[in-house]
Amino acid sequence: MRSLPVSVIVPVYQGGEKFRQCLTHLTQTQPPPAEIIVVVDGDDRESALIANQFAVRTVSLPTNRGPAYARNRGAALAQHEILFFIDADIAVPPAIIDQVYTMFTQHAEVAALIGSYDDEPDEPNFISQYKNLFHHYVHQCSNETATTFWGACGGIRRSIFQAVGGFDETYSQPSIEDIELGHRLIQAGHQIRLCKQIQVKHLKHWSAASMVKTDFFKRALPWVELILIQKNLPNDLNLRYSHRFSVVLIFLWVGVFMLLPVIPWVAGLLLVVISVILFGLNLPVYRFFWQRRGLFFALSVIPWHWFYYFYSGVAFLVGLGRHIILREQLPS
Repeated sequence: MRSLPVSVIVPVYQGGEKFRQCLTHLTQTQPPPAEIIVVVDGDDRESALIANQFAVRTVSLPTNRGPAYARNRGAALAQHEILFFIDADIAVPPAIIDQVYTMFTQHAEVAALIGSYDDEPDEPNFISQYKNLFHHYVHQCSNETATTFWGACGGIRRSIFQAVGGFDETYSQPSIEDIELGHRLIQAGHQIRLCKQIQVKHLKHWSAASMVKTDFFKRALPWVELILIQKNLPNDLNLRYSHRFSVVLIFLWVGVFMLLPVIPWVAGLLLVVISVILFGLNLPVYRFFWQRRGLFFALSVIPWHWFYYFYSGVAFLVGLGRHIILREQLPS
């Protein structure tokens, strides 16, 4: 079958069997991309050996510099105008290259596109199911005119990618390098399209510890700092007004809970009221989980979802404090 002029770029570091699954699915797409470029980010012999078992171009970097640097190196080697970035723990559906190519060729105004996770995460444990399904829900409910980029499943025209400077390589670990690129694309007047029909399967196993650590330190904190620097807080994705109000309600809930020993009846009543408002505000989320995984799963999601709002709010306060301190330390 004739290949399509799309350059797929996969950064990998210690990818293991998930990476093998990723390449297996990528090399079975119909029609296939013109090239698949694997960038092994550092001393990772196992990933290089896995890549060499497939019909892909493999580039090994001498040291681990992070996915931003690895993606940029792959983009510099790409021979085609459409760049399509895929993470090493992603399994793509057979028709995805055709979907990406069609979007770019039929919509000249689109500079970049992103997809979403599907609603069938690979790992069966509760946290992995919750985390990936929630990501799917957020993307599927967001505006198609996007305000961010997504490195796990995102395409961009090479000329525009080069014009804005690619990914910011100061992000030396997986973080918000894709979100930051999206901000620069929007500031430059380009359009990013969220293509909800382009869905990929996330193969990653999440534990409670890895989820909170990643959400707090690698996503929320740097995202808050970026928002404060850019002075832009879009009403989309995880930043929708309902999410912001839920964070405020969670902090109120925690504050009232601490008053239970002092004014038990009043505090108890307030806790019930706040809980009802929180539940009602997020009812569409819980209905989604009920429809996908049943009532017990949806009920189990609620405390984790509220905890997510709590540590997201803490990240905002920490990020705001750091921003103020650093600003005051700057010479006048």
